[in-house]
Amino acid sequence: MRVSVLDQSPIKSGVLPATSIRETLDLAKQCEALGYHRYWLSEHHNSPALAGSAPEVLMAAIAATTSRIRVGSAGIMLPHYSAYKVAEQFRTLEAIAPGRIDLGLGRAPGSDGRTALALNPNVTRGADNFPAQVRDVWAWTSGAALPAEHPFRDLEANPVGDTAPALWILGSSNYGAELAAWFGLPYCFAWFFSDGEGGAEAIASYRKHFRPSALCPEPHCAIVVWALAAPSFEEAEYWYRSRGFYSLMRSRGHFVPLPTPEEVAATSLTPADLDRLAEFRKRSFVGTGPDVAARLTRLAQSLGLNELVITTGTTSHQARVNSYRLLSEAFGLPAQAA
Repeated sequence: MRVSVLDQSPIKSGVLPATSIRETLDLAKQCEALGYHRYWLSEHHNSPALAGSAPEVLMAAIAATTSRIRVGSAGIMLPHYSAYKVAEQFRTLEAIAPGRIDLGLGRAPGSDGRTALALNPNVTRGADNFPAQVRDVWAWTSGAALPAEHPFRDLEANPVGDTAPALWILGSSNYGAELAAWFGLPYCFAWFFSDGEGGAEAIASYRKHFRPSALCPEPHCAIVVWALAAPSFEEAEYWYRSRGFYSLMRSRGHFVPLPTPEEVAATSLTPADLDRLAEFRKRSFVGTGPDVAARLTRLAQSLGLNELVITTGTTSHQARVNSYRLLSEAFGLPAQAA
């Protein structure tokens, strides 16, 4: 089973968001040396919690400063954009790192409705047009023909090369799973959004309805999980405090910078808050490297996954690097000299 990374460039309490971007660039190089298969970047807008607003820009920087790891989006929120422009961007990325680019596509706004309108003031159909946009992006990135009646059928997305970005569909519901199955594309479920709720059903639906394609002759599915490893359970619990509190705030619709463990410890919490935090903790993958890797392996086997994607956020960059290192060792990934 392949093991990969999703980096959301989390914003930390008291730290400028630009720092999160620089840490993303460093973490990508570290994860390549640790043997991870892919390094994906998310897209969020107008967020006080996540700095990754332009994954295609970050991808270019990472692709130019790495040599082996695949680099991708998880994902490009396609309803905000022209399919043709996305195809051009990713054909350019493919020219920078041939054979190493993943184009993950999603239809969620990654923001609120007002921000979505600011991103694309001329949008008329939005997410309703997502399947047609996926078709167009696939055609323009791969060189496949568009339907005869398509108004832009004769356009070419440059720079054309010998290789093409690998397309994925990302989602957190049956809609994305069934769309990926219909197109015959790899599918990744955002397990960490809701601690897996609906994940097994979406993956089963993907497999049931899958139609083979030239890009993906057999179903290929992955999930993104939030996980944290440390040298001891005590240290892992310490760094997890930030994630637990962030999850509590998110469940109330508040997206906040990641607080330090000390800030969490100094916060007054109600009994109901503590009960909610306990529920989050029970569903979290937190502990030593071998413990977390064993639990994730069991989950992956139960779902029949081809790949596992790990996302982690702490207020210490070094603690986050160490978590990926410990998990790399526990999974036996092919680490190489940096």
